[in-house]
Amino acid sequence: MKNNFSFKVVKNNDQSRLGKIITPRGQIDTPAFMPVGTLGTVKGIYTDDIKKTGTQIILGNTYHLFLRPGEEVLKKFNGIHKFINWDKPVLTDSGGYQIMSLSKFNKIDKNLGAIFRSHLDGKKIILSPEKSIQIQKNINSDIMMVLDECPELTRDKKILSNAIDTSTKWAKRCKIEFGNDKRKALFGITQGGLYKDLRIESLEKLKEIDFDGYAIGGMAVGETQSQMFKILENFVKFLPKNKPRYLMGVGMPGDILGAVKNGVDMFDCVLPTRSGRTGLAFTWQGKVNLRNSKYKYDKSPLDRKTKIRNLNSYSKSYLNHLIKSNEILASMLISLHNVNFYQELMSEIRKNIKKGSFLKFYNKYIKIL
Repeated sequence: MKNNFSFKVVKNNDQSRLGKIITPRGQIDTPAFMPVGTLGTVKGIYTDDIKKTGTQIILGNTYHLFLRPGEEVLKKFNGIHKFINWDKPVLTDSGGYQIMSLSKFNKIDKNLGAIFRSHLDGKKIILSPEKSIQIQKNINSDIMMVLDECPELTRDKKILSNAIDTSTKWAKRCKIEFGNDKRKALFGITQGGLYKDLRIESLEKLKEIDFDGYAIGGMAVGETQSQMFKILENFVKFLPKNKPRYLMGVGMPGDILGAVKNGVDMFDCVLPTRSGRTGLAFTWQGKVNLRNSKYKYDKSPLDRKTKIRNLNSYSKSYLNHLIKSNEILASMLISLHNVNFYQELMSEIRKNIKKGSFLKFYNKYIKIL
């Protein structure tokens, strides 16, 4: 592993941009989508199949991997890559999102960090900024995130300002604990809800600390798509142009299109596999709810062109039957289809940015996807 972490913008097409992230474990072409492997697995999909979709990076979660399998197991494998048979880059969330999503199991101490009661066995866990980075180092992730306080959707500026103050203090501590490993990257996370002024305030404080990339946190927490697009339009242009821009937890294909239009480079979301487990497929013609009885006799596949695991040989009728029969194969097939679709979408986005035709592509698909 010789290369240090680096990023360069290859081409701009209005605000959208084509880029390359270089890591010791491989290149990531941006805009990029990261399938979520919270516990070291993209649910229901073989690792080799994830690679065949063109996926160049996956996401793991610090809090959940700390609980299971635990740091000692990961140390035995020198990190997560050998443990899960994945030789490409991994980005790890810091556990900050779990401070919000598992709020009934934790409380925030601005000095200590987040004090959890494990949702598995009730054991007390102190997730400090330093501990979050230590866990991520044991996971041996290629891109690490600072621990932050991610508030729920609110119009209360005081709550948002307090979250910015806490997140900034924790970000400084994370940077110190991270050290100066040029082979890896540490991203800061901006907060501020739906307020441009708070977002810029958060960003300016993080820029003083200096990170390898900057994430837009506190989105995908209940706001409408139009609200999200408005804050992206007003805020993304203030992010450093020479560093990756990551919109956390987003999202639907249309959300990704709108964010790319405003200059975002990186995305992650559980939707491809979570939707796959509920019978919802994403296609170039829009969403397909395979639970619907209208597919009972439909002989057509979800995608005639795909060759991955011969997905094009399975009819919508058969998938409908598998779902109605509660067969696990349904979620496996649809999840793989969805991840493959998302990567096809990202590939087409990159091609159109390169050709200078992204806006035309955006206008064609924004209302369909």
